[in-house]
Amino acid sequence: MGLLIYSLLAAVLLAIGLSARRKRDNVRKLRGPPAPSWLLGHEPEMRVQAEAGDLDFAWTREYGATLKTKACWGRQEVLTADPRVLQHILHTSGYRYPKRPDVNQSIRNLMGRGIVWASGEVHQRHRKVMNPAFTSQQLRGFLPLFQSTASRMTQKWKDSIQAGDQTINVSHWLARSTLDAIGETAFDYHFDALEGAQSELSESLKYLFADTTPFPPAWDLLFKALWRYIPTSILQLVEYMPSKEYRRFRNFKTLTKGIAKGLIDQKAKIPMEDDATRDVMSILCKSNVSEDPNCRLDEDEILSQMATIMFAGHDSSAATLSWLLYELGRHPEDQTRMREEIQHLRGRLPSGTDFTMAHLDSLVFTNACIKEVLRLHPIVSTLFRTADRDDILPLALPVITEDGQTMTELHIRKGQDFRLSVCAYNRLPSVWGDDADEWNPRRFLDVPKEKQINIGVYANLMTFSAGVRGCIGWRFTLIELQAFTVEVVENFKIVFPKDIEIMRMALGLMVPMVKGKMHEGTQMPLHLSLAEE
Repeated sequence: MGLLIYSLLAAVLLAIGLSARRKRDNVRKLRGPPAPSWLLGHEPEMRVQAEAGDLDFAWTREYGATLKTKACWGRQEVLTADPRVLQHILHTSGYRYPKRPDVNQSIRNLMGRGIVWASGEVHQRHRKVMNPAFTSQQLRGFLPLFQSTASRMTQKWKDSIQAGDQTINVSHWLARSTLDAIGETAFDYHFDALEGAQSELSESLKYLFADTTPFPPAWDLLFKALWRYIPTSILQLVEYMPSKEYRRFRNFKTLTKGIAKGLIDQKAKIPMEDDATRDVMSILCKSNVSEDPNCRLDEDEILSQMATIMFAGHDSSAATLSWLLYELGRHPEDQTRMREEIQHLRGRLPSGTDFTMAHLDSLVFTNACIKEVLRLHPIVSTLFRTADRDDILPLALPVITEDGQTMTELHIRKGQDFRLSVCAYNRLPSVWGDDADEWNPRRFLDVPKEKQINIGVYANLMTFSAGVRGCIGWRFTLIELQAFTVEVVENFKIVFPKDIEIMRMALGLMVPMVKGKMHEGTQMPLHLSLAEE
């Protein structure tokens, strides 16, 4: 009799516990698209979308700004573009939502133990050492170098036009130019890519994601989904796998670290007080030496920062500039307005005077166009996070659940995975207006800030992420974008060819490709003519 009573009591307590646990988790009530497969979930269709972000846009329109999707092995994910949820995960809770284990290991495979890989207290240590290299004052000093590099690039374009070739693949030249720029600003290293010089590193960057990342085999998706269950000490060994993706990542990391190590050893021979160089690596090394020994980065962490900066600061700028010239080619009225704004400012300056940062910042419409391209074409379309504890997330945009109820807050359990949709947030009508899917830089000329939930580090966009994990180099990228944009628009009229179609392809970053010619890699062919003609 006593055993029966204890069994009934245990059953009641278990039922109460399960009921309470279910009440703490209402993710299961969210609506979402049916998964094509329990084994692979939505992963294959998310990876091979016709254009990057199309599913995010379609699903958030149908199910609301927060919905559920399926990952491999039947694991449940939350896809969200809700401003309040993003603010909670990236700002309010900070380090309580680390990157997903498979994502973080992939970052380590490519860039090593740098700031993008680091989490929690390790990330705080990295950020503290790196901050002096990314102050506004330090970065503004790079403007003349950006201007010089952009001027050398436009001269190449002028030479092509005079030779009779007016259709120029601008993404090709922008990639070379930004490689030269990042080499000098980050390493004090000269790639001479604009002059046609080839290097192992530039070739490694060129083919880093080609034909691997966008079309991963099913076994790789399933394998990576199991990484969360593998001890870190063992998981680190996956970077030595022999497949193409892992070899390319390993080669890029080895080459970048090798260049950085050689330059650091070279600079170590110069007394610190005599070294007047201001490249990122020099500032970073000086900052590291001045830190408390317990807070310093070890050598591998320093070298990993260089791999991180090289990857993040090269292709991202080139792709964003390509998208900006694409939009200006499709919207000649905005191109004309931008050129007139630049020329008006130029006319107020003494002949031969270069623009300063104050001048560039005063170009209101030009900067509105830069903000708009960052909004409409974010280079990273999705961020991945995992909750490290039970939590309640408020929804700015309530959603209708499967049972027809209105959900105003999301109850989650520890281990819940999130897809933070950068591209969908950047196109939310509730934030950006009814024309959020369209190019319209005028939206940034008079933004009603009191109506927006503060999220992004720049212009309230999610393009540079947000909160404690926001991109440390966003100001660097912005200055580079301003310098190159002004140089190109001031010198050329841009026309988008009518006989081609450009696709948004997710190859690590969201890059442009010509439809039907995707095998030829990143391309943005535009018709150019001299502005004074």
